[in-house]
Amino acid sequence: MAGVRENQGQMVFGLDIGTRSIVGTVGYLEGVKFHVVAQCVKEHETRAMLDGQIHDIGKVGETIAAVKAELEYRPNRNLTEVCIAAAGRVLKTVTTAVEQVFDSEREIGSDDIYALAMAGVEKAYMEFQEHNDTELKFYCVGYTPIRFYMNGYQISNLEGHKAKQIGIELIATFLPDDVVDGLYKAVELADLHVANLTLEPIAAIQVAIPEKFRMLNMALVDVGAGTSDISITKEGTITAYGMIPVAGDSLTEIIQQHCLVEFDTAEQIKRKSGEQEIVEYLDIMGLPQTITAQEVQALMEDSVSSMTRQVAECIRNLNGDKPVSAVFVVGGGGMVPGYTEKLAQELGIVKERVAIRGQEVMQSIIFDMDNPIKDSLMVTPIGICLSYYEQSNNFIFLEFNGNRMKLYDNGKLTVADAAVQGQFPNASLFPKRGEALTFMVNGKPRIIRGEQGESCVIKVNDVEADLYTQVHSGDRIHITPSTAGGPATMELGGLTEFGEGLTLYVHAKKMEMPKCATVNGKRENEFYRIQENDDIQIHNYYTVEEIAQFLDLPLGDSIFVNDTPAKADTRVYENFTVTWDLTKKEESEVVTEVIEQPESAIMEPESVNDAETAVVQEAVIAEENQADTSVENTSEAESPVQAAPQVSAGPKAGTTEIIVIVNNQSYLLTGKLQYVFVDVFSVINFDLKASGGRGIVTTLNGRPAEFMEPIHEGDVIEIYWKEKVR
Repeated sequence: MAGVRENQGQMVFGLDIGTRSIVGTVGYLEGVKFHVVAQCVKEHETRAMLDGQIHDIGKVGETIAAVKAELEYRPNRNLTEVCIAAAGRVLKTVTTAVEQVFDSEREIGSDDIYALAMAGVEKAYMEFQEHNDTELKFYCVGYTPIRFYMNGYQISNLEGHKAKQIGIELIATFLPDDVVDGLYKAVELADLHVANLTLEPIAAIQVAIPEKFRMLNMALVDVGAGTSDISITKEGTITAYGMIPVAGDSLTEIIQQHCLVEFDTAEQIKRKSGEQEIVEYLDIMGLPQTITAQEVQALMEDSVSSMTRQVAECIRNLNGDKPVSAVFVVGGGGMVPGYTEKLAQELGIVKERVAIRGQEVMQSIIFDMDNPIKDSLMVTPIGICLSYYEQSNNFIFLEFNGNRMKLYDNGKLTVADAAVQGQFPNASLFPKRGEALTFMVNGKPRIIRGEQGESCVIKVNDVEADLYTQVHSGDRIHITPSTAGGPATMELGGLTEFGEGLTLYVHAKKMEMPKCATVNGKRENEFYRIQENDDIQIHNYYTVEEIAQFLDLPLGDSIFVNDTPAKADTRVYENFTVTWDLTKKEESEVVTEVIEQPESAIMEPESVNDAETAVVQEAVIAEENQADTSVENTSEAESPVQAAPQVSAGPKAGTTEIIVIVNNQSYLLTGKLQYVFVDVFSVINFDLKASGGRGIVTTLNGRPAEFMEPIHEGDVIEIYWKEKVR
């Protein structure tokens, strides 16, 4: 009883409802000492309980009422509430482990740990259901983490660490509904209300194994009449529970058969044989008989050996196939001569390390009464009282998503506990990602994860809450499941390989061009939306013909790639240079004459500035060759539109018209579907031959312009000569 517990000074009524007897204790906690003010032990008049299970609720209720009446008389106060314990016989445990892998390394928070634990409890419940061969409905009454793991290594506390993978090993505990209901009903028949429900193994440990000893690997065996309850402690916590359906009654039945007596008489023979050498009794024929203590012990020897063998085997199974360091034995059944010695032998440990715990563990117990009982029979009922101060373990009723639910209340129930009990899918508590998109890029698999969905919406009594919100009896909980996010989507242009682009030099002008790609063998642009299982090939080259098509330029003869004669299908890679004749053989004489300008104007510029002008001239020539105008209209096309745009009868089919502002004047471009910067030279009056060694300045919406970049309606353009610096 380390530390200061809550509700000190409050009187507590603890009841150990056993197979052979009901033991009641009334007392209160003061500091670290528990004061016992009244005790009462009453045996069942009939075998109303077998193997820890209530068979006759009415008879058990009558015995509880008799114990209550006697205990009320001694401290002279009415008892309305009682603390009870569920037997280990009905306790089911599942030890399981789960892990969580994140997309990338991340800091672990309390939400992650709680979600991990809930996944473990859900897995434990599923495993329990798979192996549950009865139709009984079981409730999860709690779980205990045993170990945590981070990136495959054991760690004591995950919170705050960065990890890509976390795991947990835990023990989940389950109780059947009918057992709990039977206990509650019997107590209610005695006009008592259950203030606290704990588990018998936990109650016994409260007294038998102080907290300072629980770091050791030990076992507690509570040998009752119908069952032997076993619990294992290690590293400061209870790590496992177990039970074998063999205990004191099995020994009594052997004596009953041998001596030919009723069960109660056999029980008296068993008890007296531990106190006197010769026991006298009457058999069922009414004849007086005697039996020695040695004879009784010899009768029970084989059964005691079998019982201790089963207990030792259970301890090993619960403790990872190895014996514990020490064993404490409590309960009346463990006081049979030879029990502790045989258990030590079966475990392979020295006999001094298996001991009955009775009066020697009562050092923190003060008996404020005459002739108190201080043997191991009192360990569990006093532990039941002490559990009340540790936590309020009672079943409460609440509403979960419209359904009435019973929950084992450990004093700190949360929405998450209700969700687990209500079998609400763990996946519906947390947001889910939409469907992933899988495809191939250059022969390698690629996965794009779907969008993250919305978290579940939790309300307690119509007020927004979260998984950690505590709940109480009568609360109304409603959880709207989380949603899945949208499926993953991506365009070709979003791929890293596609977005890098290619740098090419076309007619001495640096061009940044996106990479081209084929999808399932078909050429697609950057706006293509990738589909499931697409086979994408991204090329790091263009052919000369593809470059011309992309730039909307005519492709004539005299093709050169890196100054080497080439063809239309020659591949052009990163940083390659490419040039070709911008006229086609079938173009008109007028165009040919324009192309054949003096070499000083285009082919051999006198300076870098003249070279820039030459490139513009070439681009303009190309655009003029494609214009849908006659030679006679050429002079008109070069005249600016003053103030207002030209009046147009509307664009031809398959073409568009746009108005742009060039040097503060409005100009109409017509005859094409799309327009690039050099198209404006076909409508403005700007002499490209008048460079005089000066450089040309071109801007688009206030920034330097590229000659082949697209232009749109309303764009503001400036074109002028850059004066020489003298």
